[in-house]
Amino acid sequence: MKSVYLDNAATTPLIPEVVEAMKDALLNSYGNPSSSHQVGRKSKALLESARKSVASKFNVSSKEIIFTSSGTEANNLILYNAVQNYGVKRIITSRIEHHAVLHPCEHYEKQGLIQLDYVDVKEQGQIDLNHLEELLANSDEKTLVSLMLINNEIGNRLPAQAVVDLCGKYKALFHSDTVQVIGHYDLDLLKLPIDFITASAHKFHGPKGVGFAYFKNGFTVKPMLFGGDQEKGARSSTENIPGIVGLEKALNMALENVEKDHEYVEGLKAYFIEELQKLVPEIQFNGQSADVTKSSYTILNVRFPIKNTMFLFQLDMKGVAVSTGSACQSGASKVSHVLQEFLNEDQQLLTSLRFSFSKFTTKEEIDFTLEKIKELL
Repeated sequence: MKSVYLDNAATTPLIPEVVEAMKDALLNSYGNPSSSHQVGRKSKALLESARKSVASKFNVSSKEIIFTSSGTEANNLILYNAVQNYGVKRIITSRIEHHAVLHPCEHYEKQGLIQLDYVDVKEQGQIDLNHLEELLANSDEKTLVSLMLINNEIGNRLPAQAVVDLCGKYKALFHSDTVQVIGHYDLDLLKLPIDFITASAHKFHGPKGVGFAYFKNGFTVKPMLFGGDQEKGARSSTENIPGIVGLEKALNMALENVEKDHEYVEGLKAYFIEELQKLVPEIQFNGQSADVTKSSYTILNVRFPIKNTMFLFQLDMKGVAVSTGSACQSGASKVSHVLQEFLNEDQQLLTSLRFSFSKFTTKEEIDFTLEKIKELL
């Protein structure tokens, strides 16, 4: 049976060049980078070369990059330091953030360590910047703003410069979960001075189990894990050298062709939108995902005019892999916490699916998906 993968916002396939780079590191650079002998120093050299390479992509210094096991760990490390190390007493976030941000924030609130405020979300899932400024203006407490640059479910792009300006105006720190940005967009942190960002390699055709956190120069990093003082004391645990080499290779390849890939994938997304509207005139798109100027070119969140909790599984049985929006995920019947914030109850009952594309997606695969959707409808 033909299989089409349209769930690239969840994870992406490894590319052969990344596999080869990791294979070489596994076989030939197996030393512990903390060891002082030649075998260990070889691994250490790979580690620091990768750190320098990654940092150069964002116009920052290598000492500002901490390798982690994931974007989730990177977000947790940043939030932990905000509360435990930087004196943050209030966090402003939104209810449509990834749970890797929401759950740590909720934890610190329950512990009585912070005041947690949520910025309003508009009718298409946009962050209400006027409300954000109101929140920033109404307290003198040390504040961290945590808002993702691209929402992982609806693809909305945050007006990042406006948020940077507001945080500067009110002397707040700015953390952004940039997992859906890294490898898909150029991000110059000198031009857009965000204090903390995160990445996960498997979102841009790298391996799972490796990511990084960026801490702007001047912010010391207290570890959450103790026992080895690796990563310059910021993260105890022997570094995953093959994974880090894979991350570096995948990021290099992604950014080498980022404009060409952007144009190609955006064209596929526009074609898919146009054909869906022909196929189902009553179809709707959640958030701003149908507006290529305001959303990620890789994500489209579709609301079908049907109530079918099995639609994802039926598509899967026909060979099309996608994710759910307002319906179930992994067998659960829970409404997406993102869609719940701006869809009314009737809209939430309709079947929403997230389609997400990569540079390996083809027009033929889009046509195949449209054919299977037509069969099911």
